[in-house]
Amino acid sequence: MNTLSGRFLILTIIFVMLAEVFIFVPSVARFRQDYLLARLERAQIASLALEADDMISPALEAELLKNAGVFNVVLRRDEIRQLALSSPIPSPIYQTYDMRDPTSMTLIMDAMRTILDGEDRVIRVIGNPVQDGGLLIEVTMMQYPLQEAMWEYGRNVLILSAIISIITAGLLFVAVQVFLVRPIKGVVGSMQRYAAAPEDARRIIEPGAGVRELRDAEEALQSMQTQLTGSLKQKDRLAQLGGAVAKVSHDLRNILTSAQLFTDRIESSEDPLVKRMAPKLVGSITRAVNLCETTLAFGKVDEPAPALSRVNLSQIVNDVIDSERLAAADYALSFAEDIPASLMLRADGEQLFRAIFNLVRNARQAIMATGQPGEICIKGFEDDGAWWITVSDTGPGLPARAREHLFQPFQGGVRKGGSGLGLVIAADLVRGHGGRLELQRTDESGTTFAIQLPKADMTLAPAAE
Repeated sequence: MNTLSGRFLILTIIFVMLAEVFIFVPSVARFRQDYLLARLERAQIASLALEADDMISPALEAELLKNAGVFNVVLRRDEIRQLALSSPIPSPIYQTYDMRDPTSMTLIMDAMRTILDGEDRVIRVIGNPVQDGGLLIEVTMMQYPLQEAMWEYGRNVLILSAIISIITAGLLFVAVQVFLVRPIKGVVGSMQRYAAAPEDARRIIEPGAGVRELRDAEEALQSMQTQLTGSLKQKDRLAQLGGAVAKVSHDLRNILTSAQLFTDRIESSEDPLVKRMAPKLVGSITRAVNLCETTLAFGKVDEPAPALSRVNLSQIVNDVIDSERLAAADYALSFAEDIPASLMLRADGEQLFRAIFNLVRNARQAIMATGQPGEICIKGFEDDGAWWITVSDTGPGLPARAREHLFQPFQGGVRKGGSGLGLVIAADLVRGHGGRLELQRTDESGTTFAIQLPKADMTLAPAAE
C-alpha cells in the first residue's frame, strides 16, 4: 500500500468509518428514544381497555401487558396517580429514565449506558401521554429487549457503513487512478524518456493534464526541459567550437612562430619609423603566440593559473592604447588614461593585458558602430584592500539583452555578429586572480566596467562569480 491510490483507499475507508462513528452514536440514541416512546404509546393503548371496562379479567390484563412489553402502567390525570395495569416485577427497579423533553447529551449518555450494560435489569420509563391522554404515563419494563434491539440496529448501521465505505473507497480509487495516478505516471514516464536523450527536443513533455496543479507541474517541467536542452546544445556547440579553435590555434601558432624569425631583420632596419614600430610588432606577435598556446592549454584543461609578479599598470595600459589607437586611426576616437606612473600591481602581466585589451576593444567597437566621436578613459588607483582599474567610454550603452546575458558566451554580444566572448574571457582572467569584473554603469551616455584585484593572498581571496 505504498502507492498513492492504495493510500487514498485506506484513508477513505478510515475517514468514512470515523464519520459513521459520529453518526452511529446519535442514531443509536435516537433509536432508543423511539423504542421507549413506542413502549409508552403501546402501554397507553393497553390502558384504554381498562377505561372501557373497569372489570377485566386477570388473563386479559396479562395479555395487554405482554403485548405492550411492560410490567405495569401508571397514568396520572388531574394530579391523581392511577395504576392502570399491573403485574409482578421480577426485581427492583434499577434506573428511571424520563423521556419528557430530554437533552441530546442526556439521550446519548443514557443510550451508551444502556447498550454497554451487560445485565438484564428492570427500568422505569416516564413520558407524556399521546393525544393529551393525561399528565404523565409511567411504565416498568426489562432492559434486555431494549439492548437487543439497540445492538441489532447498531449492527445494521455498521454493516451499511461498511458497504458505503467500500463503495466510496472504490469510486475514489478509480477517480484517483484516472485523474491523478495516470497523469503522474505520464509525467514520470516523460521524465524518464527525456533523461535517456535530453538533447532530443522531441522528448520534451507536452502539457495535457486536466487538473490545474498537474498542468502547472507539466508546464514547469516543460520550461525546465526546454532550457536544459538549449543549454546542452549550446555546450555541444561550444565543445565543437573549442576543438576547431584548438586546431586553428595550433596552425596559427606555427605561422606566428615563423613570423618571429623575421623580427630580427626588421629591428636592424635603419628606417626611423620601422625602428619605432618594430618593438610593438614583436610584442604583438609574441602575445599572439602566447594566446595560441593558452588556447591549446584551455582545450585540454582550463585557463592556466596566473604567474603573479610585480607589474607596472601604466605600461600595460600604454601598450593597450597604442594597439587600439592604430585600429581607430581613421575615426574621431580619443584615449585617455589616469594612472599613477608608480602604481605597481601583483598580477600576471599577459593576462591583465588581455583583460584590459578586451574591455577597451569592446568600448572602441561600440563607439565606432555609432559613427560619432567618442572617448575611452582608463583609470587606475588603489585602496587598502585592492587595486582598481576602470574602463569608461562615451558609447551608446549596453542594450537590454546584453545586460541580461552579461558574461555569457555567444549571448552577451553587443555588435551584430559579435560573440560576447571578450567579456567572458576578461571575467575569467580576472577571476583567476581572485578578483572581480563588474559593470558599474551603463546608459545612453556610456558604459563603465571595473576590475578589482585584491591585495590579499590570491589563494585565500574568494573568486567572484
